[in-house]
Amino acid sequence: MKIFLRFAGLGLALVVALLFAVFVGDQGPWYFAWAVGTVMIILVAAAGGVLFDAQTEDHVSEGEF
Repeated sequence: MKIFLRFAGLGLALVVALLFAVFVGDQGPWYFAWAVGTVMIILVAAAGGVLFDAQTEDHVSEGEF
């Protein structure tokens, strides 16, 4: 049953992607680039925040701040 649900979920994702591609037509690459760019900006910002926190913790433990 678990395999069937996974297969049904992937099939639903495929149908949604195909319908989206049909509706947006020629502007599909623009929407794809927008979605990928937005996700990348969020991931880069999160990684920067994690690195900043790690650097701050190192300096506080050494007594530099």
